[in-house]
Amino acid sequence: MTDEKKSETEVCQEDLQEPTEEVVDELALKDEEIAKLKEDLEKKEAETQEYISLSQRLQADFENFKKITDKQNKEIIKFANENIIKEFLDCYEDFGRALEVENDDNLREGIELTYNKFKDILAKEGVEEISAKGEKFDLNKHEALMVQKSDDVENGYVIEELMKGYMYKDKVLKYSKVIVCKK
Repeated sequence: MTDEKKSETEVCQEDLQEPTEEVVDELALKDEEIAKLKEDLEKKEAETQEYISLSQRLQADFENFKKITDKQNKEIIKFANENIIKEFLDCYEDFGRALEVENDDNLREGIELTYNKFKDILAKEGVEEISAKGEKFDLNKHEALMVQKSDDVENGYVIEELMKGYMYKDKVLKYSKVIVCKK
């Protein structure tokens, strides 16, 4: 080889070595970057698995809570009237004792006593009678079974109460059955 060719070859090799070293350095940087990204990805995947696991546990806890609450609600509904039934049992027994009495005066007295007990229990529980006779007819409290003409009562007012109505707290439990005046 001639010196000229030799120096040309050396120059080409030197030119090729510089970019090769740059490429090798760049590849090394990219490898480090890829390794870091893989590590970050693994961390994120582990974190995602933790969240999935947490979500599954929370879902299971919620389902268990729902089952327990449903069971408790069924028990509450099943025994909701227990206390009032206990109180009515006393009245029931009083009626039984009143029926055993042979003297009519004692029977009436026993029935009045029992009636008053019932009335007290209902009042204590929030049940009130709806006043009707002499009141203005109210569709929200009264049910008109008949209409009659009457000179003693104004038009649209209740002449007579056929059956009592009752309110339970703010709700109509049973409408009063009434006769309404219509002129």
